[in-house]
This record gives sequence, structure tokens and C-alpha cells, in this order.
Amino acid sequence: EWQPALKNVSSSWDVGIIDGLSGWTTSVDDVPADTISRRFRYDVALVSALKDLEEDIIEGLRQRELDDSVCTSGFTVVVKESCDGMGDVSEKHGSGPAVPEKAVRFSFTIMSISIRVEGEDDGTTIFQEQKPNSELSCRPLSLMFVDESNHETLTAILGPVIAERKAMTESRLILSVGGLLRSFRFFFRGTGYDEKMVREMEGLEASGSTYICTLCDSTRAEASQNMVLHSITRSHDENLERYEIWRTNPFSESADELRDRVKGVSAKPFMETQPTLDALHCDIGNATEFYKIFQDEIGEVYQKSSPSREERRCWRSTMDEHLRKNLKLKPVMRMNGNYARRLMTREAVEVVCELVPSKERREALRKLMDLYTQMKPVWRSTCPSRDCPDQLCQYSYNSQQFADLLSTTFKYRYDGKITNYLHKTLAHVPEIVERDGSIGAWAS
Repeated sequence: EWQPALKNVSSSWDVGIIDGLSGWTTSVDDVPADTISRRFRYDVALVSALKDLEEDIIEGLRQRELDDSVCTSGFTVVVKESCDGMGDVSEKHGSGPAVPEKAVRFSFTIMSISIRVEGEDDGTTIFQEQKPNSELSCRPLSLMFVDESNHETLTAILGPVIAERKAMTESRLILSVGGLLRSFRFFFRGTGYDEKMVREMEGLEASGSTYICTLCDSTRAEASQNMVLHSITRSHDENLERYEIWRTNPFSESADELRDRVKGVSAKPFMETQPTLDALHCDIGNATEFYKIFQDEIGEVYQKSSPSREERRCWRSTMDEHLRKNLKLKPVMRMNGNYARRLMTREAVEVVCELVPSKERREALRKLMDLYTQMKPVWRSTCPSRDCPDQLCQYSYNSQQFADLLSTTFKYRYDGKITNYLHKTLAHVPEIVERDGSIGAWAS
């Protein structure tokens, strides 16, 4: 039972898997509506997840020596939400209904449950998900046949989900756990989105925009000049305000002035996300960048003006062949997580250094990779203060050193430009870890 009753949510309790458009069928017309999406009702899925954790909750109360029969209210549940496109899911042979060949999955994970005991200010955590990125703790809520770039269909399907989420934040769940009725409040944190999805949901321009970051207002040029000193300023509410300014143009400014005022917010923010950094794409984005630096160093680009495409291709195939021979690292069409993890190692940089003519440049590359391997555990680990406290303490110093190297030795690549993820890696990691306690647990 919900108190007060949920707004915008059906009152029937015997709910199974429902049509993902749930009543919005008229708004999506180019694909048969009954094939496009299936989902659970959000409140029903959460109750099911809590019932699965019933033993953990009772055990948690017992371990904290809290009297089970007294603890009936004041429970707080923190939920991580994730949503991502799933690439090509087309049916290879067969004659099913005509549906888009891409899919999107929206899922959630119960991260922690705490209880506030009367007379105490702070809550006591009675359940903490130890493996927040395991498929065992990730619960799919909605599966849809839709391309994540198709904003209209995606928002039509996720609209009811967001309405349900909003209703649940304004209500309390009364649920029988361990034989007693207990009351739960929910907090939802949308951290499991990659940058493309965040930009789409929060009304920001696409990732090639001058406004490089989903966390701060920096432009690409500013981010390449000042690589480290930025703080998180963007938020969902601010994006909504900026969209209103963009829509109404109250100061009658030109398009360029207006765009500068709203810092690249040019569509209506649709879903609130928690500004963070996606750990996997951070690895991939930075590995792609290092892969290019390695080629440039093999070709000694720092001495040349602008090498031809042929020369670049030649350096690339030399490096690919060398990595394949010495590291058994096969070249890939598009950078993926496994390749990124193997490329960003000291042994890979040693192999690349065999192809770099100058001793000074080899040293600079080793230093760059050394700093990077010191920094990486901080955004990958589930609990950096426990798993890598030294690297966490040194992060700001290391990122400053890393930025100094880029803006001096590697200036040819970073004069007025820098990639989105390199900016976030250097500028925002310590602040996010301080706020959330972890990046890897929330945003992977």
C-alpha cells in the first residue's frame, strides 16, 4: 500500500508485464504499438525487489542490534537507475513483426537501505549492495525496440516510467517485511547513463558541441586552457530554467548570444539525471585518445606541421602490427572496453616506445601512462576510500601533473581542443567521489 495513493498509476495490484506504452499508443505510429515495448510497473518492480531482500533487511537490523519489532518506519531506499542502447538486435532469419533493429533497456539497482532510529540524526545502513555492477543486482524494468537516438519514441515510452517515479518520491510504501508492516521512502538517482543519453535526456547539444561537459559550463577551448580547475555546476533544474530562456529569449538576443547564455541547453530536459561520469566510457574515450597520441609520437608529429592521411595510416598499421606481435593485441574497428584495458598498461607503453625514435619523448609517454594508471582505480573502484586510499589522496596532484604534461610536451594535440572524457577525468573525478563516495559503483 502507498500512502498517499500514487497519482497517475493504476490501482490494480495483480500486475504482470505490461505494454510499455501503457496508454500512450496513439503517440507512436510508425511501428505496431503492441510490439514496441514491454515493462513492469515501477512500483510493483520495487516491491518485488524489496521482498527479494527481505532476509537481508532483517539480518541487517539484527547485526546493528536494532529491535526488529520497534523498527517499523523510517526506512530509506536508494535506487540507482540505468538506461542504455543495446545496438543491433535484429532478427537474422525469420518473419516477425517489423520493429526497429536497436533496443533500449531501462533498469534499476537497489544500492542501499538505511533506517533512522528515533532520537538519532543520522540513518543506520542496514543493507549495502556489495556488487552494484553485477547482473545479479541489476533489475530490468523496461525493454523497448527503439533506437536511443529516436527521441520522440524514447520519451513516449519512458514518460509513464518517470510519472511513476515522481509519484513514488511523494509517497511512502507500507510493506510487510519479516511479518511486520514497515514504511519505506525511495530516493532515485539516475547515474547509469552514458554521455549520449545524458545529453539527450537533459536537453543538451550532442557530444561534438562547443559545450564539452555535462557537469560544468566550460567550452572546449576553456577546458583545454584550464584542464583541472572546474566544479560541477549543471543540474536538472538549472537546465529547465535555461530551456525556458532558450524558448522565450526574454532579452531578445541573437542566436549566438542566446546559446552562450544557456550554455548549449537547446531542448527541453526530459528526465532528471545525476551529473556524474560513466566509468566504462571514460576508459574507452581515454584509450582512444592515447591510441592517437601513440601514433603521433611514432610519426614525430610534434616536429611536423600537418601529416598526410597516408602517413598517419602508415604509423597506425606499424603500431597495430607491433602490438599484435608483442602483446597479442589484435586491432579493432572501434575501441572497446577490453582493448582499452589492455592498451592502457605499462607493458603496452613499453611496446609502443620501441617504435618512438626520441629518448625524451619515450620518457614523456612512460610518465603519462604512469600517472594515468595511478588515477584510473579512483573512478573504476566500487569504494575508492577502501580500495585505493593512496591514489584517491594523490588524485588532484596526479591530474595536475598529467595536465601539465599535456599542455607542454603534447601541446600539439591540446592547443584549443580536448576530448570530453579527458576533461572530465582531469577536472571532475575528485568532486564526484567526494559527493557520492564512488564513481565505479554508481556509473558503470
